[in-house]
Amino acid sequence: MDLSNTLLDKLRPLRLLALDVDGVLTDGSLYFHADGGETKSFNTQDGQGLKLLQASGVELAIITGRDSSIVSQRAAALKINWVMQAREDKLKALTELVNKLGYSWEQVAYCGDDLPDLAAIRRAGFGASVANAPEYIQNHSDYTTRRPGGQGAVRELTDMIMQAQGTWQACINHYLFNQQ
Repeated sequence: MDLSNTLLDKLRPLRLLALDVDGVLTDGSLYFHADGGETKSFNTQDGQGLKLLQASGVELAIITGRDSSIVSQRAAALKINWVMQAREDKLKALTELVNKLGYSWEQVAYCGDDLPDLAAIRRAGFGASVANAPEYIQNHSDYTTRRPGGQGAVRELTDMIMQAQGTWQACINHYLFNQQ
């Protein structure tokens, strides 16, 4: 992926990637069952990318307006320590997390897809939206993924961050040469 110098300057200092769930980690579909349960679908390549990004030293966070045990399960499976659910004010939640972790805003990325995400997208040092986000959200983002949410958009971001930070080739080499 050929990254512009402006984009590289925004990606290199990142230490935290915060993500919305519905429409970013998923395709935005919610399936409700008669027994009151719900179903969401997560992309395994996104999950692998998040694991790789964590291993490269970037922390992960989930900030979502809904409260879902499925999100808790997915976050636990990916070992994401920072999970903030039922948080409609995404910027307030992100600000709390940034202050708690002691990062500067230039070290923070946020990816969202709709109006509740807009202020966080604009405030983060690197604000991203996904291909399925409305155009008025994309217009306020530093980057819009080529892939839609739930279909590899997050993997696109994780790979891009690792490439910009110089950790991507070591990751590739590990899978080329260290697998038995």
